[in-house]
Parts: sequence; structure tokens; C-alpha cells
Amino acid sequence: MLFCPYCANNLTIGDREDSEEKAWVCPTCPYKWHIDKQISMRTHLKRKEVDDVLGGKEAWKNVDKTKVTCPKCDAKEAYFMQLQIRSADEPSTTFYKCVECAHDWREN
Repeated sequence: MLFCPYCANNLTIGDREDSEEKAWVCPTCPYKWHIDKQISMRTHLKRKEVDDVLGGKEAWKNVDKTKVTCPKCDAKEAYFMQLQIRSADEPSTTFYKCVECAHDWREN
């Protein structure tokens, strides 16, 4: 992507008036940059570190237990926490983690 040095708008490829060759032209001002050779640029972007929005392993540190059946091992007890992950007019989502096998699931 190239930008106009005068008005900072994005340059587009268009026809040159004096020949059949192409040029980078600004759509808002008369700036033109004549293309006389092939140009290629590569930019490597750094990936941002992503935070675990549910808190990761630390989120399960101080949670309560409830009597619910694990769908994986049929244990009768699981840790749970409730989070509002959708809009405010919808109910909270309950996340469970089995006490026996550590399987986690959720209910809306």
C-alpha cells in the first residue's frame, strides 16, 4: 500500500495520460507516481500475545462445587463458574469442570 505524500490518501493504480503505462495516482489530488519498474514489498507482522479471556488455570482456583453429572465420566460433582459472555439481556453461561476427570463443559 502506498500513500500520497501531500494528502495521505491511499494511492491506486491508474493510467498515465502521456502513455499506455500505469502509474500510482491519488484519487483526491493531482499527485502521480510513474511506475518505471516492478516493485514488491513484504512486511512481516508481529503476532500479538493473546490473553486467555476466561482466566486460564487461575480462573478455576477459587470456585465453588455443585452436584451435576459429568458427561464424560458420570461423576456427580463439578466445579463451576458463571460468566456473562453474551449481551446483557441474555442469561449467564455456566462453565463446569469435573472434580474427577477435569473434563470441562458449559451450559447456556
